[in-house]
Amino acid sequence: MSEDCIFCRIVDGDIPARVVRETDTTLAFLDANPLARGHTLVIPKAHHARLSDLTEDVAADLFREVHDLVPRIESVVDADATTVGINDGEAAGQEVPHVHAHVVPRFDRDGGGPIHAVAGDRPELTDEELDDLADAISDVE
Repeated sequence: MSEDCIFCRIVDGDIPARVVRETDTTLAFLDANPLARGHTLVIPKAHHARLSDLTEDVAADLFREVHDLVPRIESVVDADATTVGINDGEAAGQEVPHVHAHVVPRFDRDGGGPIHAVAGDRPELTDEELDDLADAISDVE
């Protein structure tokens, strides 16, 4: 646990939260500054700043909870769809340095955009550059 992490303090019970689900390794609670009715955060209970810090088991637990919560939340708020997002690192917009998945219910004509709307300028890549990138990513061990 990190004493200066707001999510760790929620896990410890020092800060109240509207918990919707809890397992041995994860905690899910309503976002205090929701983007939509039912906006929920799913976090590992142990402090991990980045996705790459998670063990495979905790990562699987985290995604399992997201997977289980999406239809529950959609049903409760009568959502048409859901956007699931993880900002992994400060440059990606991560404001709390503790891994967390946003489960944001979406509604027809809610004014929200696709995931491609979160980035700024898009790179113009040639087919050769795309092939090189795919190969390089595939080769990393």
